[in-house]
Amino acid sequence: MCIAELVVIGVLIIRLARGPTVSDRIIALNTMSTQAAIAVLFFAAYAGRSIYCDVALWLASFSYLGAFVWARFLERGLL
Repeated sequence: MCIAELVVIGVLIIRLARGPTVSDRIIALNTMSTQAAIAVLFFAAYAGRSIYCDVALWLASFSYLGAFVWARFLERGLL
């Protein structure tokens, strides 16, 4: 499972660096933060610590809000 996540993150880093448009880069960054939240949830289950679930929820929430703000900037032509 860990190797699969590393492969996905590697592909997303390539997309983040070489994305043809800004939208592709935003989607790659949002997907990377979602993967990070999933990794934190896995670690919370492994370690048996529920406080990490709060961290994962916070990370996923602000990741979504960040993508929404970037989308609004793109929509209005400010970027």
